[in-house]
Amino acid sequence: MLKVGLTGGIGCGKTTVARIFSQLAIPVIDADEISHQLVAIGQPALAQIQQEFGADMLGKDGSLNRKKLGELIFSDLKQKQKLESILHPLVYQAIQAELKQLTAPYCIICIPLLFETNMSHFVDRVLVVDCPVEIQIERVKNRDNLTIERIQSIIDTQVSRSFRIEKADDLIENSNTDDKLAERIKKLHNLYLSLSTCRD
Repeated sequence: MLKVGLTGGIGCGKTTVARIFSQLAIPVIDADEISHQLVAIGQPALAQIQQEFGADMLGKDGSLNRKKLGELIFSDLKQKQKLESILHPLVYQAIQAELKQLTAPYCIICIPLLFETNMSHFVDRVLVVDCPVEIQIERVKNRDNLTIERIQSIIDTQVSRSFRIEKADDLIENSNTDDKLAERIKKLHNLYLSLSTCRD
């Protein structure tokens, strides 16, 4: 099965693109969703985070205090790396397990930090969703209600826009939220279907 890695900077529109692929009946595996499941109450990863970062990273109900953890890791690179060393291996194991259950011609694996985790070898093709940084900032500000400084600090921890574009096999420019997006994805869908038959 052809594995297409979907990636892009924060606020570039990866979720929208993934949703259109799933409307075309293509399975989408989402690394962010998996990492959310991994830190649910009762999961071993949550206990490990509590051990590494302290009990104040949990809320009163025992769930992960995402806001507090986010503030810590985006202000301290060492802490961010520590969290990633706990979560990333587990995320990739879970992706592998999901892949084994699929029988589609191709699948989309949405991995926001595909390059940052040095895992581009994990997929057969890389699809990058891109837009200018000022649009990223505007979208994230409206969506997550974060300060511009905080959004910029997140962008700064990700690889540069030019790096992603250079490494992309396929590129979706997503500055405008228009109906042409679905058309462009349909073209990619047909391309991936034809590539997947070449592999058989």
